[in-house]
Amino acid sequence: MAEIYYGSLFMLSVLLMLVYVFSYHRQYEVHISLMFVLVPITNLAYYYLCRCQSVEAALLATKIMYLGSSYLILMITLAVFALCDININRYVRIVLYIITTVVFSFSQQIGKNGLYYKSAKLVYADGAVVLVKEYGILHTFYYFMVIGYFVMCIGAIAYSYAKNNQISRRFVFLLAMPEVLAFISFFAGRSLSSSFSFVPRVEVLPLTYDMALIVYLIIMENLVLYNIPDTVINSVVQNEGTGFISFDFKFRYLGSSENAKKIFPELNDLVVDRPVTIETLSGNILKWLEDFRLDNSRDKAYYKKGERTYLVNISFLSDGVHKRGYQMFITDDTKNQQYIALLDHFNTELKEEVAQKTEHIVEMHDNLLLSMAMMVESRDNSTGGHIRRTSDGVRILMDEIKKGGEFKLNEDFCRNIIKAAPMHDLGKIAVDDAILRKPGRFTAEEFEIMKTHAAEGARIVHEILKNTDDNDFRVIAENVAHYHHERWDGSGYPEGLKGGKIPLEARIMAIADVYDALVSKRVYKEKMSYEKANEIIMEGMGKHFDA
Repeated sequence: MAEIYYGSLFMLSVLLMLVYVFSYHRQYEVHISLMFVLVPITNLAYYYLCRCQSVEAALLATKIMYLGSSYLILMITLAVFALCDININRYVRIVLYIITTVVFSFSQQIGKNGLYYKSAKLVYADGAVVLVKEYGILHTFYYFMVIGYFVMCIGAIAYSYAKNNQISRRFVFLLAMPEVLAFISFFAGRSLSSSFSFVPRVEVLPLTYDMALIVYLIIMENLVLYNIPDTVINSVVQNEGTGFISFDFKFRYLGSSENAKKIFPELNDLVVDRPVTIETLSGNILKWLEDFRLDNSRDKAYYKKGERTYLVNISFLSDGVHKRGYQMFITDDTKNQQYIALLDHFNTELKEEVAQKTEHIVEMHDNLLLSMAMMVESRDNSTGGHIRRTSDGVRILMDEIKKGGEFKLNEDFCRNIIKAAPMHDLGKIAVDDAILRKPGRFTAEEFEIMKTHAAEGARIVHEILKNTDDNDFRVIAENVAHYHHERWDGSGYPEGLKGGKIPLEARIMAIADVYDALVSKRVYKEKMSYEKANEIIMEGMGKHFDA
């Protein structure tokens, strides 16, 4: 009976592993993949243990069991933290691996001395072969490790459920189920099987391992939907009108997407890691790469194939830290080109329609900028609604400034700064999630990294708007992003500008930005009353702000 029980659990774990393999996505957590390997190993050890005919064989099966279970609970812990979006420092992970390895090495003393098992013998009870052992002092460390990892997992799950609105509550609940069942079965299940005659002499723990794999399959099946960047990338890659091509700095071919090969069939004849030599590509791809190499501003090209027109955007290929080559992003631009051609043939009778379409395009552009700003803001779980409130704050300030009459501001300037306000924090897209989403105050080092968002924001705004015809808006938008953390007394960042050297638009943005921070709840502080915030702002006039 025990052989059937353990054998069935082993076969089930292998089947679940195969299901995982065939449904694998690259977004899956590596620790979860290791879980699907370790559970079958552990269950196989349980199966062999119940069939052993000698103590020596039983002890060997037990050692294999500890190999799986020791690292399995570590993998579960790291997977839980990853799924709860809680970052574990690299050195902390190293320490956890060392602790697990040390505790596992203790288990390999079984049969050599009495430190882990004082004694062990095989008995036949309730229709099953059972290894009866008396634990030694080193086995206590295994209990401590199991309890420690359980507490870490439950703590991470509870924290995510209570504090992190960006994590699916359904996932959090599913994560808690196998944790609790495994912990109960590890301790209570053993005592039940040894205390009551009607309970079979089998371990419940391998059953909970299989149940955990089932739960993680459910989580993994839905996880890709919550991974927005990867979901968007996958959707773009599968779009028939979109393609990607990559080269290194020596113009050696690195690879391309299937859609790119449909647009440029010659890519099928290229050899990876070999320079591009095909003559048919010298008039387009090679020329575009050479133009971009000589002048990075020449990052766009058009390619006409049949009735389709494709836009080729060229940029640097990066590994996240360094530039490693060039990449081409190809999109079907046929409709845009047809629209441009139509504009060229418009006559005077269609001027009104052109104006309406132009207005719609501007509205789409403005909405795109606002959407980008909101996407960046959504990564920072401590500043929800900040860009809308600061935009309103800038609008109110502009109205008051115009009433005062001290500054003579034209309507274009007022309109541009209000439109630019939502873009002031775009640079946060370059700040690591571990810092941006940190649930507390920054360390000095983290704050220095956070401060880079101002200059990075100006660079991003410049890239977005560099081809716009509205140069005044581009300058104002760059200044708002770049200098909204400068202070009147020169103590701000990123350049420590002082007094009137700070652009007026940035001085106005600074007041709206700080005011909203004061009256809003953040992870490191409660919100402040409007009266107190007003008092602090007024005290800062001539020091922090333009008086």
